[in-house]
Amino acid sequence: MSTVEQEAGTGSPWAVRAPQLLFVVAVLATGTGLVTHLRHAGEPVDLVAAVLAVCYLGWLAVEIPVTFRTSGAAPRESATLLLYAAARIATVSAAVLGPLPWDTWSPLLLVPAAVFVGGVVLRQVAIHTLGRFYSHHVTRQTDHQVVTWGVYRFIRHPAYAGMLSAHVGFVGFFLNPLSLALLVALAVAITFRIRTEERMLVDIPGYRAYAADHARLVPGLW
Repeated sequence: MSTVEQEAGTGSPWAVRAPQLLFVVAVLATGTGLVTHLRHAGEPVDLVAAVLAVCYLGWLAVEIPVTFRTSGAAPRESATLLLYAAARIATVSAAVLGPLPWDTWSPLLLVPAAVFVGGVVLRQVAIHTLGRFYSHHVTRQTDHQVVTWGVYRFIRHPAYAGMLSAHVGFVGFFLNPLSLALLVALAVAITFRIRTEERMLVDIPGYRAYAADHARLVPGLW
């Protein structure tokens, strides 16, 4: 998410609860995919697919405190959050519920699995670095500040970078046309989300200088 929480504005209960409802959908879809692959777990590739589904469910579980945390301030903006959350759920659902393209096991399949794990780790480190300043929603605390240490020394949005990397790895393993198309949609949604947040972040003291020296997601690229 962003390096600070943003200024409170108008919001609705739906804006707060919709991501939580999408979380439930993600659990159901991933759980269904897990059961499907467990039924064929005699094949190594299906066994690894089941393990990845378990890891994704674990990732969702780790973020429960943030996903279901409410704030005293209403969200300043929610449209891009809902788009981003829906694209994420659609991407993982299409991946885990679709047929595997691999007939036999290959050690090369560990590459996308490793990218997935690395992306999740990066995101969790970023969330931990922000601590109570992290939020799925765009709100603002009275003692907000620009975080420039930890993984934020390298890029401005490591949590989004981790989110995108994790899904690149996840989709790379399951690899079907629909999940690839939805991965592109997720990348677009994340881009819109970042640009929306940054239009609000520029008013935070010190953010303009920080942004001038740090890329958003990929150093030297964007």
